[in-house]
Amino acid sequence: MPTTSSFTAAIAAFAPTLPLLVAYSGGADSTALLVACHRKWPGQVRAVHVHHGLQAAADDFASHCEQQCARLHIPLSLVRLDARHAKGESPEDAARNCRYAALMQVATELNMPSVALAQHQDDQVETLLLALSRGAGLPGLAAMPQHWMRGTTHYHRPLLQVPAAQLRQWLQEQDIACIEDPSNHDIAYTRNHIRHQLIPALARVFPGYATTFTRSAAHAAQAQTLVQELAVHDLSAIGNPPSIAGLQTLSEHRQANVLRYWLKCQHHTSASAAQLRELQRQIGACTTKGHAIDLKIGQGKVMRQGQVLHWYNLKEASASTTAQP
Repeated sequence: MPTTSSFTAAIAAFAPTLPLLVAYSGGADSTALLVACHRKWPGQVRAVHVHHGLQAAADDFASHCEQQCARLHIPLSLVRLDARHAKGESPEDAARNCRYAALMQVATELNMPSVALAQHQDDQVETLLLALSRGAGLPGLAAMPQHWMRGTTHYHRPLLQVPAAQLRQWLQEQDIACIEDPSNHDIAYTRNHIRHQLIPALARVFPGYATTFTRSAAHAAQAQTLVQELAVHDLSAIGNPPSIAGLQTLSEHRQANVLRYWLKCQHHTSASAAQLRELQRQIGACTTKGHAIDLKIGQGKVMRQGQVLHWYNLKEASASTTAQP
């Protein structure tokens, strides 16, 4: 039977700015996090439940959360939304994007400085394996960060070193009820396929895989931090938007690094490996005043404007043109 030592240690070490908003699905992980935080900071914790509108059981999930929070005297915000995915978008990505948007909205409206999410060690391993399957670079191999900010709100994942079995064991010891999402067993979802088929095989061959995999993700996260600091330095040196001449002075890898950073942080988009190679080719070939740069990336285009690069959002441009009389 698993001990709950790393769970209690994680809660003891967790020190967010209060008050705290906890994302609460009603499942074992978020239930353990919510109850433990409520006990540590009574009167300083609020729950938020996102009703995705994707399952027939979603109403039952919401009712369970309402009943549990009422019994524990924890305030609850219930957000109902339509998280159906668009054509070409994965259902998991659509639901996650909607969920984070809802969390950010509630945190902003209630002026909550901190949000806690219940992803644990098993989730971190699955995220790393998904990233490996997609040929991800450092940002993907770093898996899920333990802390980040959006605007003025701090987001925390205090349980990334805690195995899921410990959370369930702690709930059993406390005699606290939770619900089980039936979609967690549907192997049509890639993450569930990993959870129910790949992970058991890994456990048989590498019994300590969870600890070593999460350690590797932490190493990748540290390296990614250094890579991002270099990108910030280089973008400051060559200008923002980046000058073509400045980009041409950088090595191939530093140029790719600063371009990825500029696209992601300034324009919230990313280039595929092939698109980035083509953009770098066009930058390298740009030796005359009349040489054009024109490449579609994400929902927009990277184009030359004078001596610098600009990214144009095609969707916004199209909407603006349509709206004109």
